[in-house]
Amino acid sequence: MKEDEKISALIGDIYDTVIDPATWPDVLRRTASFVGGQAAGLIARDTVNRSADASYSVGVDPHYLQLYLDQYARLDPTPTSFFFFDIGEVVCTVDLMPYEEFQETRFFQEWARPQGWVDSVQAILEKSNTSFAHLSFLRNEATGLADEGTRRRMQLIVPHVRRAVLIGKVIDLKTAEAASFADSLDGLSAGVFLIDARGRIVHANASGHDLLADGAVTERSLPAIRAPSRHCAMCFSLPTAAMQRLETKGSPWR
Repeated sequence: MKEDEKISALIGDIYDTVIDPATWPDVLRRTASFVGGQAAGLIARDTVNRSADASYSVGVDPHYLQLYLDQYARLDPTPTSFFFFDIGEVVCTVDLMPYEEFQETRFFQEWARPQGWVDSVQAILEKSNTSFAHLSFLRNEATGLADEGTRRRMQLIVPHVRRAVLIGKVIDLKTAEAASFADSLDGLSAGVFLIDARGRIVHANASGHDLLADGAVTERSLPAIRAPSRHCAMCFSLPTAAMQRLETKGSPWR
């Protein structure tokens, strides 16, 4: 398969993680292979306490990964300088500090060297004043230090990984907001129904389900309800824009 065909297929898989985040490990594994790394991770860092959290990681022994998160993230000399690079900029170890100095660090001697890691290729995906998230690939002794080909291939995939991560965060936020809204409605003792312009139910809270099950309220009677009735039911007609979003997703009542 030619490189342009590989990158095209890989980009499609990267965006598929928005729908199915469980595919991230496999996508990272294949992305690492394309870039020229043997391990990969989506890492979030706190620059104040120098802590790290791996959202997804492949290729690193679980024992050493936990050691990194618990101890060696604070000893890693590269994140401090890395934080000052631009979002999306591809950075290797030699861009952050002289490589000879890196080899002399406790981090390299105790964590990287025992595993055979000699270099990393990274790019910041997003950052704030006190934190940042980045995509990181590790290279071992067999592949050596990153070359220009590695940097070029990394540059091809970073914008897509960044967009996929950001879109996924927005979807997670909206899902959480929707869940919070549904939980709030379920906490009401009154039956609450959302109906479309044709009087069809698109959502009901827990009390509303009980009223429907008891026959105290029917779908046909709902359009006439606009305030609490003797059944303590409330009914709201949805705006057109809201209905279009619900219709796109599909309603469980149809």
